[in-house]
Amino acid sequence: MAGEDPVPDIPTRIRTGLSAGLRTSWKMIVVSVPLYVGVTLLKGTPVLDLLGRAFAPWMGIFGLPGEAAFAFVAAFVLNLYAAIAVMVPLQMDSFQVTQCGLMMGIAHNLIVEGGVLSTTGTRGWVLTLCRVALAVAAGLLLRGLYFLWGLV
Repeated sequence: MAGEDPVPDIPTRIRTGLSAGLRTSWKMIVVSVPLYVGVTLLKGTPVLDLLGRAFAPWMGIFGLPGEAAFAFVAAFVLNLYAAIAVMVPLQMDSFQVTQCGLMMGIAHNLIVEGGVLSTTGTRGWVLTLCRVALAVAAGLLLRGLYFLWGLV
């Protein structure tokens, strides 16, 4: 068709793909590595334990340790890669990782995505609140199912 750009040759596509992939990888590394190192270092201090105990009653509702609250903050404010970087040094069991994955998959990157939703003419804060409420409901449902099945 007239007006369409020609398809680039294979070496150009490879260079473009590698360049884009490296830029994306760098963005993830810049966020993930410092968070991972920070949480790992905090594990050796009483700070993580104290804050974990403060959040334990809220996180316990979902069958999670109090320290998981830091992963939720990372997921809500930043992205899922940041949340994973926080979760890894916490050494959670398979249920806890599944629970976090479910809830964070529903409600992540809330600030940016809420702003994007607002530009579409919707009420971004309402949809953000709905996402958080749905994540809470899904987390409670999963916890209940695990309890009923005798897995937790």
